[in-house]
Amino acid sequence: MKNPEPRILLAIPVYNEESYVSKVLNQVKKYAPSDILVIDDGSTDGTPLLLAQNKVEVIRHAENRGYGRSMIDAFRWACCYKFDWVITIDCDEQHEPESIPAFIEAIKNHDADIISGSRYLNHHAEDIGLPPADRRKINKTITHLVNEILETKITDAFCGFKAYRTKAVNSLDLTETGYAFPLQFWVQAKAKGLITKELPIRLIYNDPNRTFGGPLDNQESRLKHYLSIFDTELQKHTDQFGHLCTKCALDEHNKPIALNTQHA
Repeated sequence: MKNPEPRILLAIPVYNEESYVSKVLNQVKKYAPSDILVIDDGSTDGTPLLLAQNKVEVIRHAENRGYGRSMIDAFRWACCYKFDWVITIDCDEQHEPESIPAFIEAIKNHDADIISGSRYLNHHAEDIGLPPADRRKINKTITHLVNEILETKITDAFCGFKAYRTKAVNSLDLTETGYAFPLQFWVQAKAKGLITKELPIRLIYNDPNRTFGGPLDNQESRLKHYLSIFDTELQKHTDQFGHLCTKCALDEHNKPIALNTQHA
């Protein structure tokens, strides 16, 4: 019997994206399913006005609550309205809407719970720009930790271009509201036995001056915060991962090292 067509929600978290939001939505509408949700995380620029000019659903936070909260709200919306999958894409023109059909085709393979975009799985001659060195370094460090401690094989821990099976993510207890959301997500996804497959996407980085805001703009503070969230989540799942922590897979200079100890 042929599988029914999955109901797919395209979710876009935004915060002060007046320079990009109209262009991104115009492109997304060419490739996305008809159901598009924008989560406006308390924008204070012209973003809300521009969203009102587009035929999309909108969740608006009264104040900035964080990237993770926007993701959690997208999952809740998908559950409430009985979507089978959520595809998330950023609104800064660093993800290509042209790749949406590839995610939809991967969904139809019915062999994964998470389809995670990767900017580093393949090298593309058409790649545009590179993230700042500190971001590349932190991504490499965190990706190493995820693979070593959780015994996964991903190549890009922080890519926001993903497809999530709604039923699978609703089995998780996601509470991290900030940029450390992926750290909590990867631990819980592995603990629940969710199947992840990667899909290569182009590496595009147009604006090296974009910031996180506050203490996270400092490289050391940002890495320290990510490691803290990762360790906290690991301690909730010692039955699966023993008492491993980030210190097991990093040396005194926070450089990656390989683990020799099997999980308890």
